Amino acid sequence: MDSSGKNIYRNLKEVVAPEHTALVVWDVQNALVNTVFNKAEFLSNLKVLIAAARSSKIPIIYTRITPLPRALESPWRLYMQMKRYKVADPEKLPPFMLPGTPEAEIYPDVPPADGDVVLNKHTASIFIGTHFEHMMRNRGINTILFTGISTEIGVDSSARDSANRGFYTIVVADCVSSSDKELHECALKALTRVCLVMPSREIMAEWK
Repeated sequence: MDSSGKNIYRNLKEVVAPEHTALVVWDVQNALVNTVFNKAEFLSNLKVLIAAARSSKIPIIYTRITPLPRALESPWRLYMQMKRYKVADPEKLPPFMLPGTPEAEIYPDVPPADGDVVLNKHTASIFIGTHFEHMMRNRGINTILFTGISTEIGVDSSARDSANRGFYTIVVADCVSSSDKELHECALKALTRVCLVMPSREIMAEWK
């Protein structure tokens, strides 16, 4: 403890101790997995990390993009979607991640197991519009590991929000990905200013 009584972790082993660590698997859904630049490597690394987390009894939270009905969606998000799909009328936006469709399902190579949490959410931050923070506080979680897709969007937003809320925050560099390699690499570089960014092997070594 420091002079104020705070219990500040001193090394990586303390930071990632299983009793206060959780693993987030962000939006690993069919439609996104099939677009990433390093699909085979990403899935291989993620499968190993998930298995190690389960062996260490670390809680795992999968997120799933679940769009709001268009009438309830913000004009800004609709505007950005229109720009992305190059349409001038929101009624011409294609359906995206509709619940129950194959594209919205979690990729079968990294499925949730009994006891894992699947969290439906509507924004690019795990903390907005969900009970995630309460769940973590209730479980006594101090450290959050972020994996998944896309590095420069939801992973980045959620990791920054996590750090701003005082959680020890780690982005697992070889277990996040994107459809854009350049943006993925830029996001990882920028995130080193606000959280830990490290390969899965270094984290798993501390769980042995």
